[in-house]
Amino acid sequence: MAPELAVIIPTFNEVYNIDPLLSRLCVALKGIDFEVIFVDDDSADGTAEYIRTLSRTCPGIRVIQRVGRSGLASACIEGMLATSAPYLAVMDADLQHDESILPEMFHALRSESLDIVIGSRYIAEGSFGPMSPFRRLLSRLGSRISSIACRCEVSDPMSGYFMLTRSFLNLVVRRLSGVGFKILVDILASCPRPVRLKEIPYEFRERLHGESKLDINVGVEYFLLLADKLLGDIAPARYIGFVFVGSLGLIFYLALVRLAFRNFGLRLVDAQAIAACAAIVFKFLINNLTTFRDIRLRGWRILSGFITYFLACAFGAVTNVGLAVFLTERGLPWYAGSSFGLMIGSVWDYGVSGVLTWRKLRHRVAPRLTCGVRQESVNPESQHS
Repeated sequence: MAPELAVIIPTFNEVYNIDPLLSRLCVALKGIDFEVIFVDDDSADGTAEYIRTLSRTCPGIRVIQRVGRSGLASACIEGMLATSAPYLAVMDADLQHDESILPEMFHALRSESLDIVIGSRYIAEGSFGPMSPFRRLLSRLGSRISSIACRCEVSDPMSGYFMLTRSFLNLVVRRLSGVGFKILVDILASCPRPVRLKEIPYEFRERLHGESKLDINVGVEYFLLLADKLLGDIAPARYIGFVFVGSLGLIFYLALVRLAFRNFGLRLVDAQAIAACAAIVFKFLINNLTTFRDIRLRGWRILSGFITYFLACAFGAVTNVGLAVFLTERGLPWYAGSSFGLMIGSVWDYGVSGVLTWRKLRHRVAPRLTCGVRQESVNPESQHS
């Protein structure tokens, strides 16, 4: 018989948080039939294997180990789809989310005809706890921007702590982008009707073990998500990111053309050829870190990927330079001709990027799904000794 509640917990290098988290969940959810589904992005610290060891003695814990792909939002989606429970909670593994409000969230969802209940740090009695002033500022700024896409009144759209019904998930799941870390914004912005929601205050706690996953790429993915929600009918999020990187590449390209053409006296065609090659290198590196982060090339594959990218884009670069020279010879300013040529070449660049360089299907394998539960006597220290 399926449990009433499934708690979905994405993990990446959280092995030392697993035991205390499970202990707290068992206390908080006493009397509720629940299961815990960890979705692990192939942690190097053995998180998935440790959970698998715990799962051998009890059917209340499962782990989905994802190999070759990553991302909190997509992990949450996979975890929610892997259970038949009618109520689904999402929370972090770092113990910053207060598990004691889970019963209140569960009973509110069951008794008040709601779609989703959100743990909020903003409403009365809620708190950011030990979060730094800078991160509080980022969170507040992100929340204000998110309200544009969410189209509903919610104080903390950046929260990663919430509970929703299976029927609500079924309503929005095919509209989800699965981009980045802010899955709640994705869910709220994907609903085709007004969302029936409630917020419950909680105090954001300090991380117990491990390191924060917040970096510049999280911010990039967040804005890609918002762009996808606002412009998704026009262009996919990955293309929007590619265009943004292309815009940076355009600035880089024009600066090099001016430097070589105006300052060093090279012929325009030579200056544009050098700048075009340098721009290809620049865009490859930035796209690998941001636009294609989930299928990022690593190690020696960076070299092979760059070779295919460079060779494919060289064709676009030849077209770019030829068009730019043609337009400049007919009276268009050098920067306008160069810009137009580069924009035309970017269409080709995007096409070859997905087909030859970052081949998404090549790196995907079926997720491993293992069922089981917690074993109190297993120590993560001994797992890695």
